[in-house]
Amino acid sequence: MRLNRIALANFRQHADTRIDFDTGLTGIIGPNGSGKTTILEAVAWAIYGNPAARGTRDSIRFNRAGPRATVRVELDFDLAGNRYRIVRGLTNAELFLDGSPTPIANSISGVTELLTRRLGMTRDEFFNTYFTGQKELSVMAAMKPAERAQFLSHVLGYERLRAAQKILRERLSEIRAHAMGLRQGMPDADIVLRQRAEAGARCKAARDAAARTRAERERAERVVADVRPRWELVQREREALQALLSELRVAEGEETALARDTERLERELADVAATRTEREALTRELAPYPALHVEFQRLELLAREEGRRQTLLASHAALDDEVAKLRERRARIETAPRLEEEATDTLRERREALELLDGQLEARRTEWVRDRQEAETKRQALRDQYSELKQQRDRLAAAGEDGACPTCARPLKGTLRSVLDLLDSQIETVRVDGNYYKGRMEQLLEMPADLRESDDQRRALTQEVSALERRLMKVQLAVQELAQLGGEIDTKDDRLASLVRELDAIPAGYDAERHETVRQELDRLMPLDARATRLSAQAEREPVLLRERAQVRDAVANVRARLTDLRARQAAMTISENQFTTLRDEHERAAQTLRTAELAGASAESELAAAELALAQAEGAARELEERQRLLGELNTRKRLHDELDRAYTDLRTDLNFQLRPELSELASGFLAELTNARYTELELDDQYNVLVLEDGLPKPVISGGEEDMANLVLRLAISQMIAERAGQPFSLLILDEIFGSLDEAHRSSVLDLLRGLHDRFEQVILITHIESVRDMLDQVVTVRYDEETGTSVVRRDAPPLSLGEEIAERKRGLLEEAGAAD
Repeated sequence: MRLNRIALANFRQHADTRIDFDTGLTGIIGPNGSGKTTILEAVAWAIYGNPAARGTRDSIRFNRAGPRATVRVELDFDLAGNRYRIVRGLTNAELFLDGSPTPIANSISGVTELLTRRLGMTRDEFFNTYFTGQKELSVMAAMKPAERAQFLSHVLGYERLRAAQKILRERLSEIRAHAMGLRQGMPDADIVLRQRAEAGARCKAARDAAARTRAERERAERVVADVRPRWELVQREREALQALLSELRVAEGEETALARDTERLERELADVAATRTEREALTRELAPYPALHVEFQRLELLAREEGRRQTLLASHAALDDEVAKLRERRARIETAPRLEEEATDTLRERREALELLDGQLEARRTEWVRDRQEAETKRQALRDQYSELKQQRDRLAAAGEDGACPTCARPLKGTLRSVLDLLDSQIETVRVDGNYYKGRMEQLLEMPADLRESDDQRRALTQEVSALERRLMKVQLAVQELAQLGGEIDTKDDRLASLVRELDAIPAGYDAERHETVRQELDRLMPLDARATRLSAQAEREPVLLRERAQVRDAVANVRARLTDLRARQAAMTISENQFTTLRDEHERAAQTLRTAELAGASAESELAAAELALAQAEGAARELEERQRLLGELNTRKRLHDELDRAYTDLRTDLNFQLRPELSELASGFLAELTNARYTELELDDQYNVLVLEDGLPKPVISGGEEDMANLVLRLAISQMIAERAGQPFSLLILDEIFGSLDEAHRSSVLDLLRGLHDRFEQVILITHIESVRDMLDQVVTVRYDEETGTSVVRRDAPPLSLGEEIAERKRGLLEEAGAAD
């Protein structure tokens, strides 16, 4: 595989990037975060789609792209004599072959599947051959032996055998479990055969018993058929007699009820005749009742109006008293407005005096506090100075004449005494000044007399202002109350006038004594009036009672005629109770016999059905036994086949692992000999999969850092070569991403020389690095930087460095041009 060109549009931070690739060593150089690795990520994404990209599909789009901007990667490469061009976006993909304008695949999955088949590699195999990521050169160094073997098996595809064997063993476990379940659920064959024989015998006996019960039931049915017509006739005759007797009892009951109704009606008619006389007497006594009732209603109305008059009089008296009190209160506070003006003027004068005194007092207090703080500050400074001078003198006195001068640091020698005297003089001066400020502070501790007197005056003036403010507030409240009193007095005067008008409108003439007399007379006559009403209602029922008596008499005549007819029909009946009893007993015996036969038949049929079901179950169990035996035989055959496959997989993995280390060692040794000019010709993987460099057939005990990098590199190249060969592809492309790590300049130069020495095997090597110093050792250089202002990666193809011959020729041409210019 050989890369020709790649173009990126809105792919991560690459808004518009195009790179042409050549053979030889190509370096993609730029600082971390500039977008170098993103270029190779785009190569993998173009081939394998979203699984080859970091993050989610939404994170691929350039974050500053417009809403309609498309994500697009176009990759051009050669493979096995053909030229391929891939155009992939987030929602589409196309693959073109050998410059054809028509794509050979035009869907996301179709392009990915076709390229996977053409390359012969999965995405993981592609990354393990063509790509070597950051810090992957020494990936096996930190592994344990078992981990190294597993890693090599994984990258070389041997793990697929392990996965296939795992699936095989899972299926083998399922077969074993299925067979075990069949054996555990399989009944004993002898028991199944014995149960089927017993069910057959039981079914034959049940059929014979069912035939006997059917014959007995047919005989019982014939007896019942002979008795049933005579029994049904007797039943009909007896039912007719019972109906006649029932109708006769009903008619006799109706005759008795009509006799009771006749007696009741005669009593009620006699009561009506008596009430007529009583009602006439009550009518005469109730003659004055209507007039009294009208008079009572009039007196009731006058009584209610009289009560209202008394209520209004009470309200008038109370309201009159309230108005008098309000007028008296208004007279007392009529001077409030004038007092408010006087209080306001006095309060303003006292407040002005208080503000003036407050200003003077605050200024005097500030001056007093400032003097006290100044004295305290100066006294503290003198105390610190005194302490410092005392310490200096004590140190000089203790050191003697060998002590150093505190000013010039030279030995004092004979000047010690004069220095001590000078310090004593300074100490005394500081002590005298300190005593002065101490006395000054004691004087300023107490508040001065003029300040205290001013403070007393301010306190007295403050109390006077407070008293004036309270008095002004009371006067202002009285002014407000005066305005309210006027409105209340007017309102209450209007209410008094309204009460007088209401009193004048109330009618007079109420007589309480007559009211009570009429009430008592009405109370006496009211029960009599109710009695008269009831008697009138009873008297009005006389015509109804007369009609009802006539109807009852007609009904009595009808019932008596019906009773005569029913008794004649009863005498004509010929059936006797003995005949009915004899036929009933005979019919019951026949029916009982039939029921017994039917029950026996049902029991026999039920037994026959159970026996046939047991026989069917026994035969089904026999068939199931035969089917389970057949399935168990098939499972045993499949188990033997899977056991043989499992052993074959194990032997194959053992053989492959046995051949792995020698084959890898041989490939790596070939690379090592080419890279070191045959200085080292052998590289071996020991039993622990450690990398050993052999010198004269013996492991070299100590290798340098560069030799270790060389060993790791050739092993990585050998692994990639083995994967590529097994995929059927020539291994001509190698991409190394930040493989230098912490290598120094010499080791980096060594690795580059080694890669250049493999040009015949890897015609195209692409290095991604942030190290600028390797720029001159590369054939082509692509510089990548990140533009903070636009948020995009900027890619530039640099001019290739000159070879030694080209550089000499260029210098000669420059000298000739200089000579010609001098002439």
